[in-house]
Amino acid sequence: MTNRIQQLFAQKPEGLLSVYFTAGYPNLEDTVPIILELEKNGVDLIEIGMPFSDPLADGPTIQQSSQVALRNWMTIPKLFEQLQDIRRHTQIPLVLMGYLNPVMQYSVERFLQKASEIGIDGLILPDLPLSDYVREYKELFEKHQLSNIFLITPQTPEQRIREIDRHSNGFIYMVSSASVTGGTTERSVVNTAYFERVKALGLRNPGIIGFGIHNRDTFTQACNHASGAIIGSAFIKALAQEGSLQQNISTFIQSIKQEQIA
Repeated sequence: MTNRIQQLFAQKPEGLLSVYFTAGYPNLEDTVPIILELEKNGVDLIEIGMPFSDPLADGPTIQQSSQVALRNWMTIPKLFEQLQDIRRHTQIPLVLMGYLNPVMQYSVERFLQKASEIGIDGLILPDLPLSDYVREYKELFEKHQLSNIFLITPQTPEQRIREIDRHSNGFIYMVSSASVTGGTTERSVVNTAYFERVKALGLRNPGIIGFGIHNRDTFTQACNHASGAIIGSAFIKALAQEGSLQQNISTFIQSIKQEQIA
């Protein structure tokens, strides 16, 4: 199985910038414009959040963006409709991130089939247990050429990390700390012992660090220990600033990427 995620890591094994945003935020029809503007500004991978009313792993910024998106009437069918022709405009790897309940309500098999049809490359479902994935869904994911991406934390035992690695075919999401996203500080991102412990395992899947990455310094620190980093809450805050969507995105992404050149 090869999709755009595997191709990306083969072409660019380090320094990857992944950005998360909530579909339907700040406005219902902003989803595709945000994707295209992120690609234009040199982002490597995009995670599209599917808003949910009870997002347990999300901090206040992403929770608030989900509430706004839901008030804007964002739904999974609406998101699929928005992304129907996305591959006519971009080949950037796209990952859908959300919670299992809405996917099950939609029907997991139908969801995976539709995601594959429109060109989605992977899913992040933090509340999908590894055992359930292997037993019930892995064959479906592979049938539809979709990567399922698991999260690990500093508390994840080595045996479980290796099991996740064995059943993964995209990348491993390395949560920088055992907190909600957007809740960590700059200092807590530098969890060197944890990052080095994972690196020493010699996993076959690359790792990307998320949670607490919010500026060029934390992005650079994370990239020193993994293949790249994910920015979510800080980007959503940037979207809420006054000014045009395009300018807000450009200003924020360039502020992150400047450190790579410096």
